[in-house]
Amino acid sequence: MTILTAAFLVIFQADSGPAPSASQGPAALLEMLSNIGAVASGVLILLLFSSLYSWFVILGKMSVFRRATKESRRFIRAFRKATRLQEIATLAADCKASPLAQVFEDVYETYKRQTGGSGPPRNLASIERSAQTAASEAVTSLERRLSWLATIASVSPFVGLFGTVIGIIDAFHGLGSAGAATLRAVAPGISEALITTAAGLFVAVPAVVAYNQFTARIRVFASAVDDFCRELLNSLDEIPVRAPQAPRTGNLAAPAGPEPTREVDRGLYK
Repeated sequence: MTILTAAFLVIFQADSGPAPSASQGPAALLEMLSNIGAVASGVLILLLFSSLYSWFVILGKMSVFRRATKESRRFIRAFRKATRLQEIATLAADCKASPLAQVFEDVYETYKRQTGGSGPPRNLASIERSAQTAASEAVTSLERRLSWLATIASVSPFVGLFGTVIGIIDAFHGLGSAGAATLRAVAPGISEALITTAAGLFVAVPAVVAYNQFTARIRVFASAVDDFCRELLNSLDEIPVRAPQAPRTGNLAAPAGPEPTREVDRGLYK
């Protein structure tokens, strides 16, 4: 609204004379707003609410993406260092904003249903489908409300243009009523047209910039989620099978040989 007010002041100072005083700008603005038509007032109110909502979405998404980036970096570092799935599950519970942690939680639940929480997965294809579904849900969650930004960015200039058309119509109507081509007859309509046009642009431009930036960030998140899904599936596929224990017969000792390496030291294992 500060930028919009400044645009109003520029217009009114240009119409008031070559050397207006500092107090004439706000007074001219208030006078113009008090004499503005009903249609132009409705257009400005609609654009005001659109601008407020778009900034609400923009600031909210900036906070969400900042948290998601920070927690994703923390989670992926811990994932690559951990040797137990339970350790990663504990960390994932503390990284709710990370799409990587969301994918891991869904995949880990599927893994526990198959194996009870230990051993290699019985059906890796089922876990892969679960990972794909979780990845899609995580990216969709990041895209929430972006469609409203796109709508505001594309519609606001046309709303302002509608006010422009109405202002031009009022200007020609005033010209016809006055019966003479004077500036006083057409100035109110022309001012309304310029104001609504500027308001539509000031609402649309931030929404367009933010939408393009957020879309690019979401593509980065989607690529990171896909890479993490492949890394997680590879880790699950590498979980070794428990080595069978040799049967004990009387006092006979088990045949000598190298002690098998524990599964927990060879890969992710509960």
